[in-house]
Amino acid sequence: MATSRTGSSSSSATRRSSSSVEEFQQVLNERKRKRMASNREAARRSRMRKQKHLDGLMGQVSQLAHENNQILANINITTQIYLNIEAENTVLRAQMAELSTRLQSLNEINDFISSNNGVFGYDHPNNYEADHDHHHHQVNIDTFMNNPWGCFYGNQPIIASADMIM
Repeated sequence: MATSRTGSSSSSATRRSSSSVEEFQQVLNERKRKRMASNREAARRSRMRKQKHLDGLMGQVSQLAHENNQILANINITTQIYLNIEAENTVLRAQMAELSTRLQSLNEINDFISSNNGVFGYDHPNNYEADHDHHHHQVNIDTFMNNPWGCFYGNQPIIASADMIM
């Protein structure tokens, strides 16, 4: 009978150990299932963070592209203004050169008139005043308008344009 007990007891131990193994396997499977679910959730959160980061970067790209377009437009406007001002400066330089030449001619005429005492109707008591007092001359208008240089005293417009320089 001892054998049967042992056989029966062995069978019961086998059942218990088999049941323990099955329970242990179930525990392991449950842990594995929870770990897999947890990993899936972590992966989902990671994908969401990456997508949010990517969306932020795409927003920055769009913002920077817009700012870049605005800067380029401002550069184009500034360049056009610069070119306009440069053209205007060229015209003004040409006008200044013309005026300088006219002033020089007028000064030469004035010096010539001043050096020819009384020829053009100046009334000076002595030669010293005629040579050194250019601001207090009394000019005879008829003589002044009929002088050979009368053409220099008209209302001549100053004409200069960018085309003249080119």
